Amino acid sequence: MDWGMKNRLSRILNPATGRTVMLAIDHGYFLGPTSGLEDPGATVEPLLPYADSLMLTRGVLRRCIPGEANVPVVLRISGGTSILTELSNEGLTVALEDAVRLNASAITLSVFVGSDGERTTLLNLAKAIDFGERNGFPVLAVTAVGKDMVRDARYLGLACRISAELGAHMVKTYYCDGFEEIVRNTPVPVVIAGGKKIPEREAVELAWRAIQSGASGVDMGRNIFQSDCPVGMIRAVRAVVQENADVKTAFGIYTEEKERSLAGRGLPQQ
Repeated sequence: MDWGMKNRLSRILNPATGRTVMLAIDHGYFLGPTSGLEDPGATVEPLLPYADSLMLTRGVLRRCIPGEANVPVVLRISGGTSILTELSNEGLTVALEDAVRLNASAITLSVFVGSDGERTTLLNLAKAIDFGERNGFPVLAVTAVGKDMVRDARYLGLACRISAELGAHMVKTYYCDGFEEIVRNTPVPVVIAGGKKIPEREAVELAWRAIQSGASGVDMGRNIFQSDCPVGMIRAVRAVVQENADVKTAFGIYTEEKERSLAGRGLPQQ
């Protein structure tokens, strides 16, 4: 691994812990104006100090994130489908050289193992990895799950291992029972997806369980920016990931931040 690749990886995975708090705000590429991301710039601005990296599209990066923002970018390069069609038919939607122009620290795309788009998306991954190896860009493979796919260790372990075998430098997948086995059988860092919005304490517990099972961090979006206190949530998740906080301590950080926010707006504390 050359210096450029090592340097970019160190921007995403904290060298002191080997972990990352990645803030996912790329949902609009297939969901449109997702709740909480109607104005991505306004949503992200107060969260930037607590994120190790941002996962987003080049459109939002160029239009909504200030150029002086000192946060590593994980640039999504796949798409071409929406929730109205078959998601697994994704293709590459970004000229890979754009990652250079945008000063990305990594590039990312989805693979749909077990779906109609399996071959195409895996070949897209291989193409991205070839570019990454030539130019020093880590590639994060996202093991996407279709409507009929079970989120269990057997399936997710298969998708993660195939991604690593093709040369992905990191893998993003879902937490499930037997997650330790997935981590053990995937020879690159594994981060978990936050998934759909769940109650705040459950999201903190999800992050904690993943870290305890060997995850190298989390890539959370909706469980942060759709929270009733986004800053409190990302601080709580960060405490779990980077400070080894337990659930009670981390959830207390969220609660205190929420109370402070309500008090600042002159609202009654809940």
